[in-house]
Amino acid sequence: MNYKKYRIPLMVIILTSGILLGTQIQKALADDNLFANVQKFHDVLMLTQKYYVEDIDTQKLVEAAINGMLNELDPHSVYIPAKQMTAVEEEFRGDFEGVGIEFQVVNDTLTVVSPITGGPSEQLGILAGDRIIKIDDKDCIGITNDDVRKKLRGKAGSKVKVLVLRIGVKEPMEYEITRDKIPLFSVDTHIMLDKQTGYVSVSRFAEKTTDELQSALNDLQNKGMKQLVLDLRNNPGGYLNQAFQIADLFIDGEKKIVYTRGRRKEFDEDFYASVASSYEKIPLIILVNRGSASASEIVSGAVQDWDRGLVVGETTFGKGLVQRQFPLSDGSSLRLTISDYFTPSGRLIQRKYKDKDKKDYYMETMDRQDEFDGENLDHKTENDSLHPTYKTGKGRIVYGGGGITPDYFVKSEKLTDYSANLIRKNTFYLFALNYIDLHGASIKKTSDDNLAKYISSFDLSDEDMKAFIEFAKTKDVKFVEKDYDTEKDYIKARLKATIARNYWKNEGWYSTLIPMDKQVKKALSLFGKAKELANIK
Repeated sequence: MNYKKYRIPLMVIILTSGILLGTQIQKALADDNLFANVQKFHDVLMLTQKYYVEDIDTQKLVEAAINGMLNELDPHSVYIPAKQMTAVEEEFRGDFEGVGIEFQVVNDTLTVVSPITGGPSEQLGILAGDRIIKIDDKDCIGITNDDVRKKLRGKAGSKVKVLVLRIGVKEPMEYEITRDKIPLFSVDTHIMLDKQTGYVSVSRFAEKTTDELQSALNDLQNKGMKQLVLDLRNNPGGYLNQAFQIADLFIDGEKKIVYTRGRRKEFDEDFYASVASSYEKIPLIILVNRGSASASEIVSGAVQDWDRGLVVGETTFGKGLVQRQFPLSDGSSLRLTISDYFTPSGRLIQRKYKDKDKKDYYMETMDRQDEFDGENLDHKTENDSLHPTYKTGKGRIVYGGGGITPDYFVKSEKLTDYSANLIRKNTFYLFALNYIDLHGASIKKTSDDNLAKYISSFDLSDEDMKAFIEFAKTKDVKFVEKDYDTEKDYIKARLKATIARNYWKNEGWYSTLIPMDKQVKKALSLFGKAKELANIK
């Protein structure tokens, strides 16, 4: 037999077998190490349960151990207990089942802040300011927020009876409400700031955000919009796919919008613009601040990298990590970081987090002292060795490793302690509720139920403001004359906006307050620059 002709194939088989065997041995050792650590944790838990001086809650210990383990990773890998999952799923899905009201418990009374647009309560005629005193014939004075949710939420199609007191109506009114799916809108409002400028505020990136935004933009376009302010301030992010779809509304061709890279190749994804849109040539300004994170940074980063529009405000949060949610057997979930995301130019937006306490990591964005008001188109302010350098489509220098730095800095105005306490104690809403009870008929008559007329003709008198100050004192908000004098115009405007929200919901709130918004006012002055940067004629 000629053994020579089998020598090379035999060597290949032996070599391959050796590699496979070595791989399996390495895997077995790794598995043994993992098993040994799991066994160690099991032993500690069992010994603690058996011998500890007091009775223990093993579930509480296990969840504490999970959280301790995740604390060794990054700040955005988190454990979500089963009892919180319903609220989390509703927020990201963008709906829940119930009667459709925003509410507060005021002086032990369940009070309707606003019926949700399109919900069953609004359709039946329930109004802002209504007091619900009975639910299914049972008195609900002194009800808690949790009990309100338990009693008013329920399966779509089920019914609940409520007894309502309304100012100006002598007898209580009974409503039978058929519960339904209630939308949780992520587009807070869309309005025209002037005859050609549209404004849209997006609060998060949920399952239906792209559809909501598309509808809002279409409505504004029908009203004459020629340029847009997209407000992503305090938007913490959400779904990655919603971020790239929204960016695609404004970015043309097949340009890259975002890409992700992880330890495992199945988590590597590249997202490109693909859908033609009528908004690809509209002058665009995006507002951001320290609370703009994740998906907000994907949109603003893509717009900045392609010189598609201007980013105005403050440096964003700096979250460039992608999480995937894994359901666990008891209904809880693990939200685990699986990859980094990068802007089109290659920027990793994630701030440094290693060797930092989680609290310090979240608080450090609030302590930034190096920002100013002014132009930053050349981004020289970030020019240091800590931040890697990248270039936009037009060759402008931008930097990675620390959020999206705006093209124009406009710092948020810090509230005085007095104003902050007024907000914290819910004083604006509580006073507005009483004010509307007393003067609601007059407000309606003066405004003819027209928001623009309300804004131009209604004003709070000096006597009203004195009454507000005295009311705030009853809520343990000590009057600080110096702070009040500094922010009197803001306090009055916020109170007026709170009253407006009672009649015109978010549109009333934003339309009343925006004229005082320093960052919006700056944005309105920059559309010439935005057109020049994007080559829009």
